[in-house]
Amino acid sequence: MKTFKIGGIHPEENKLAKEEAIEVFPIPKQVTLFVTQHLGAPSTPIVQAGDKVKVGQLVATAQTLVCANLHSPVSGTVVKVEPVPDMTGYRKLAITIDVEDDIWEETIDTTSEIRKEITLTKPEIIERIKACGVVGLGGACFPTHVKYMVPPEKKVDYIIVNGAECEPYITTDHRIMLENGEECLIGVQALLIASGAPEARIGIEANKPDAFEHLQRLASQYPNIKVFKLKTKYPQGAEKQLIKSLTGREVPNGKLPIEVGCIVNNITTTYAIYEAVQKNKPLIETYTTISGKRAKTLKNYKIRLGTSISEVLSTVGIPENTGKIVSGGPMMGKAIANINSYFVKGMSSLLFIDESESKRGVVEECIRCGKCVTACPMGLEPYLLYALATRADYEECEKHGIMNCIECGSCQYGCPAFRPLLDMIRVGKNKTGYMIRTRNK
Repeated sequence: MKTFKIGGIHPEENKLAKEEAIEVFPIPKQVTLFVTQHLGAPSTPIVQAGDKVKVGQLVATAQTLVCANLHSPVSGTVVKVEPVPDMTGYRKLAITIDVEDDIWEETIDTTSEIRKEITLTKPEIIERIKACGVVGLGGACFPTHVKYMVPPEKKVDYIIVNGAECEPYITTDHRIMLENGEECLIGVQALLIASGAPEARIGIEANKPDAFEHLQRLASQYPNIKVFKLKTKYPQGAEKQLIKSLTGREVPNGKLPIEVGCIVNNITTTYAIYEAVQKNKPLIETYTTISGKRAKTLKNYKIRLGTSISEVLSTVGIPENTGKIVSGGPMMGKAIANINSYFVKGMSSLLFIDESESKRGVVEECIRCGKCVTACPMGLEPYLLYALATRADYEECEKHGIMNCIECGSCQYGCPAFRPLLDMIRVGKNKTGYMIRTRNK
């Protein structure tokens, strides 16, 4: 069984919704689409109030390299294009559409037929991924087409597919592998063509034996796709740790996976790529787990982008004594400050965290136990980075590798003194990054 060797932790898995098949959440009466649903520059709206749109119609375009197209997830009438608060309360430009019927663009294949034969060429696949606004659905939402614009001097040896889903509670990747495994593998085949790589490797944690066996059986039809079982350990799905586990290669600090001949994609992203390449369907939905120890309803939903968070919460019900509602996993997710906001690409969960679990312990002095050092999968010294960031010594932060932190939270998870290690390291990383950029101008 494969894994990475440095650091890692074993938080309670709580995969409570793993048996719940994906359900389609009802189409809302209105959607609001933020033009920033990806890493990089905002997309530029090309519609205005009064315009009629169809499902899958382009409503905002990517004007720079690191950006992603945005498409309407509904048919109806644009009512406004103006800033509205996101889930953090920060106002961002958004397009609001009143829903009328469910009329799709004629160029999109809406049938359930699985199309196995890939007819597009390498440049056509990359262009289709870009045109359909596909972004990474493993958390970062990085525009996928950019990863495949590989410099001519670089060679891709492996497409690495992340089926680990190592965050507690979240189960949408698990369900996608079980319910749409064939389509995922066709998406992987498209990525092999797009990259020129001879082989793809899919990693699935041992706590998902049904998904592992299912994909391994399906992959027997594809000699260039191999499925591996990974040890259940957090953060097994982190990019560098996954590459190390599946290939034995180490990505140098400050470098990207392409430096060691790898490109990494999430398993649900491969399904979105299948839909884009084989169905010409843009990314207009997100897959979201509804869970929590006291959740009234456990669900795995397919939700149209721009659906109101509060509408989903009204449907599933908020448990009593909920301290926080978290978007994303409990390790790397964010507490939602504004439930009157809207679903975006890559919003993988709504977790109800009990009040007793959401309160932080009383911060005490560091007892020099070294647990944070043992837990860090990047081999850093979190206690030291915390101290350096606290006193704003950003030159020393840089020297001690703060920019290599992947912000997984393993250090803070096991700290017996309840020190906000990750919080302060994030501040230090941000300030150190600014210092480096200013110096390099």
